[in-house]
Amino acid sequence: MLASASPRRLDLLARIGIAPDRVQPTDIDEAPLKAELPRLLAARLSAAKAEAAGAVAPGALVLAADTVVGVGRRILGKPADAAEARRFLALLSGRRHHVYTGVALRTPDGKLRTRLVDTILAFQRLTEAQIEDYVAGEEWRGKAGGYAIQGRAEVFVRFLSGSHSNVVGLPLFETAQLLRGVGWLAP
Repeated sequence: MLASASPRRLDLLARIGIAPDRVQPTDIDEAPLKAELPRLLAARLSAAKAEAAGAVAPGALVLAADTVVGVGRRILGKPADAAEARRFLALLSGRRHHVYTGVALRTPDGKLRTRLVDTILAFQRLTEAQIEDYVAGEEWRGKAGGYAIQGRAEVFVRFLSGSHSNVVGLPLFETAQLLRGVGWLAP
């Protein structure tokens, strides 16, 4: 079971030959705790989503993930509106940031296995016209940090260290390793 409503995660899983038998989005409070760092938020939310979905379907193998964009200690979630998307892109312009994805696998016996993946990116310096054009295309909607690397924002990336699939929303190597570790995915 996949504990996510993200079509991107379904697409990524299909790349490694996985089609979940069930998709069970969770409804948990995703607000950061006071002084919570971006990496810790990603880890906490992925585990909470796996546990919440596991409570709905005891005995199921549950895969959950949560992706958080961090600039220093600042967390950039999904922009609420175009103005916030503009602010996020202006903040990311010309600087490095991190994309953290927590991946949690809850086994049928209730054990939780987790991974946290960190990818470092740097955007080029963005002009106001680039930001306006990107925001007008509305690709930012529903995307952590206000951009989609699998779309038009890829041309902004001048540096990437780590997993590209992590930035899309699910680090495939680590996910496959978790699934292999419980004997669910062939070596």
